[in-house]
Amino acid sequence: MLLLIDAGNTRVKWALAADDAAVGEWIASGAAAHDELPSMQASWAQHALTRAIVSNVAGPGVRASLEQILPAVECEWFASVPRRAGVRNGYRDPAQLGSDRFAAAIGARALEPGKALVVATCGTATTIDALTADGRFLGGMILPGLGLMASSLARNTAQLPHIAPAGAVPAGFADNTDDAILSGCVSAQAGAIERACRLLGASLCMLSGGAARYIAPALSAPCRMVDNIVLAGLHAAAISGE
Repeated sequence: MLLLIDAGNTRVKWALAADDAAVGEWIASGAAAHDELPSMQASWAQHALTRAIVSNVAGPGVRASLEQILPAVECEWFASVPRRAGVRNGYRDPAQLGSDRFAAAIGARALEPGKALVVATCGTATTIDALTADGRFLGGMILPGLGLMASSLARNTAQLPHIAPAGAVPAGFADNTDDAILSGCVSAQAGAIERACRLLGASLCMLSGGAARYIAPALSAPCRMVDNIVLAGLHAAAISGE
């Protein structure tokens, strides 16, 4: 049994996959805040784990906490390298690419092979990356996530309320200030993703992350929602044999 862990900026997500499972086919999955990591251990205890693969972009403190609760099995701390699982890393310094972005690119290619893809992960930050049909990771864009955009505007502009992305998202020109802020932030996110699609000539945008469900309706480009594309990429990397 394989344990997959994606330690992000605000939450740690995990999934369990059988040794012969296809990418994205998981027996169980879950998530926890950084201060709730010990609670994840009980979810793994009933399974016969043989190895684990972990992507951590949350820093050394979260890594130390994970090391305390990880089962005593073979564990790989996933890192960006020049090539893995059919993806060639085109970053000037391949090791500088965030492990989550590299895993997301691997996951996108595993789920939609042979296509030019834009991979947009919409979390605390929104990352928008380009992957050619033959598996070259070209690089990408990073911008504040939807929540950060809205909260920054609320903090730094007089008399504008804090807007949290929840409920229905207004489309186009809003008739009140709260909705106008959210409409503008969603439009900015969607516009950046669509520009990336045009630059690449992408046939599909792979969309993931907590804010993806708010941004997807605003996109005119074809898109596919994936619950956790980083975990899918870790899964593909673990079974690739590379």
